[in-house]
Amino acid sequence: MTNFSLLTGWVAKMMPTDYIGFTFFIGCMAMMAASAFFFLSLSQFDKKWRTSVLVSGLITFIAAVHYFYMRDYWSVFGESPTFFRYVDWVLTVPLMCLEFYLILKVAGAKTSLLWKMIGYSLVMLITGYFGEAVDPANAWLWGLVSGLAYFVIVYEIWLGEASKLAKAAGGSVLEAHKILCWFVLVGWAIYPLGYMLGTEGWYTSMLGKGNVDVAYNIADAINKIGFGLVIYNLAVKSSKD
Repeated sequence: MTNFSLLTGWVAKMMPTDYIGFTFFIGCMAMMAASAFFFLSLSQFDKKWRTSVLVSGLITFIAAVHYFYMRDYWSVFGESPTFFRYVDWVLTVPLMCLEFYLILKVAGAKTSLLWKMIGYSLVMLITGYFGEAVDPANAWLWGLVSGLAYFVIVYEIWLGEASKLAKAAGGSVLEAHKILCWFVLVGWAIYPLGYMLGTEGWYTSMLGKGNVDVAYNIADAINKIGFGLVIYNLAVKSSKD
């Protein structure tokens, strides 16, 4: 009886209409399944692609752990788990930037590109967190800086050094690079949009305010698992060549 009581204290009841909690649960399971898939497939690839596939597994594994905590946080408090979400992003988004560097190494990408991309991503995330959780009175200012960092990343991969390296590599690398670029341009766009929906600013009169956790959860799963599948497909094609 004691063990049963203790267990029910750990597991919060999820209502059938709790769509936010449902997407947290599905996100956690999807990320964990993707991690198992990427980790278990490592042995079939050449050494030069194993690191890329491993990083894909780490991205989804880190997200799965955070989604486990975010699901419980939502169940207990009924609030958006902003802190856990940003901790997840601070760890996984730089790893997604690392994926660009790893696939472009064949074209001579230097570590300066990697650190530049990671730097932009950290600026984007840290200023976003300040705007949402630390200094919401100036959310528009922090959001502006975060948005600028996002667009610099978009420029870098579409028109900057990363784009030039991808064109030099050609073939499967260029194809994979273009797909990842679309993930950043379209998939990542939900994050600045969600930021504006979740904070007060000049944009509130146009967009309004609301809970965007469902959109965040779906976008996170698509972006992170999708990133990994693009890398996986590239590794498969390259191993056959």
